[in-house]
Amino acid sequence: MKKVLILIIIAALGVPGCSLHKSQISEPLIEMPSTYSTEVEEPSPHIDKWWERYGDEQLNFLMEEALQNNLDIAQAYERLQQSMATVRIVNSSRGVALTVDAAGGRGRQPTSLGAVTDDTYTLSAFASYEIDLWGKLKSRTEAARYDSFASEEDLKTLLISISAQLADFYYLAVEQRAQLALTDQTIDSFQDTLERVERRYRGGLVPAIDVYQSRQNLASAKAARPRFESNLALTLNALSVLLGRFPDEDIGGSSDDLKETPELEAGLPAQLLTNRPDIKAALARLNASDERIGAAIADRFPSFNLLGSYGGTSDEVHSVLDSPNIFWNILLQAVQPVLDGGRRKAEVDRSESVFREDLAFYHKTVLNAFKEVEDALKIISTSKERITALTDTVSASDGALRLALDRYMLGLTDYLPVLTEQVRNATSKSDLLEARRRLISGRIQLARALGGEWVDKVFDQYVTVHSKGAEKK
Repeated sequence: MKKVLILIIIAALGVPGCSLHKSQISEPLIEMPSTYSTEVEEPSPHIDKWWERYGDEQLNFLMEEALQNNLDIAQAYERLQQSMATVRIVNSSRGVALTVDAAGGRGRQPTSLGAVTDDTYTLSAFASYEIDLWGKLKSRTEAARYDSFASEEDLKTLLISISAQLADFYYLAVEQRAQLALTDQTIDSFQDTLERVERRYRGGLVPAIDVYQSRQNLASAKAARPRFESNLALTLNALSVLLGRFPDEDIGGSSDDLKETPELEAGLPAQLLTNRPDIKAALARLNASDERIGAAIADRFPSFNLLGSYGGTSDEVHSVLDSPNIFWNILLQAVQPVLDGGRRKAEVDRSESVFREDLAFYHKTVLNAFKEVEDALKIISTSKERITALTDTVSASDGALRLALDRYMLGLTDYLPVLTEQVRNATSKSDLLEARRRLISGRIQLARALGGEWVDKVFDQYVTVHSKGAEKK
């Protein structure tokens, strides 16, 4: 009998789980276009920390701070830790569960010879092991591992997103400071013009309407300043929160930093599948759903468990396991669901539906990635065209304003041409600043859309720093 039990245990521990489910994931999951609709260069090289190409040390410093201190990233890191713990929890069901029970007490009970007081001590152990004959436990563990990998890619996606948001806010703050500087220059210019008009009015050379129009121009310029001040403050507040700080009005670049930024090659669409962590996360969740279908199917078949217990009782602690009152048993238990109201079949149907939902989400994620690259490329190309046109407009407007003002001061024209050219000149310069910042924003959006290998190094650095911090606590 002992030999039979030993053989049962050895066989049970050695039985490999065989899955009853054939994976529904087939390659390729989606056919990628060969090129983007916007003409781009040949495949892009290794995508490094793109913001370092801008040569702005202040931006580099803030970026490193944000990628370590941002609170959204901190939450994503803890979600990753939770998913990793879940893997260990689920995987624990594939091992042997052992419970030890110890008890001791003193009791008095009547006998035919009178009342007897005895000490009683019991020590026992209970072990259980589920034989994963159909691969149910293995599928659940694999699903948890895919979920954990998806959480890791979610964190990498957030690192990319935060880097793009910070750079965007940084250059938006730069633009708003430049707009404020331009507004102050415009106010000074309009103030100088008003003084000239007032002198001519006092000399009886121009009508009163010229003074009122000049004052109106100056007031309009002053009215624009609070709008830029508000935009700057809101941008700096958002930038501070990204850094994990309270609002700080001294962060961000100066108005002189709104300069040309280097190009970033878009490469080929197929590279998105390997460079975008959000696509990898969607694929991982699809694999997890596929594994859960296998677990649901296996749950409809019999489960086999090895159960065993061993222990003893005695009136002395030191002789519990040496007493003649030793007990043990080994049991092979088979459980087959017969009637469950269709619950297990419904779980299979639900799991298959979840898989199809995740497959649709994967396709949408890939399409969105492709769209984001296309959007960024279009923003870049149209911004370049707009900058060229606005540069010509500003140059022409400067000349037209000088000529209109000279002719007015010589008494050759009325004030209306001066008024018109002043407004056009200020507006075109403001539009040029906005267009230059929009070009930078388009390039930042392209960097975000392309992903890149750089995020893997930043992820490893973040995990190393924060895992050591957790150990110290």
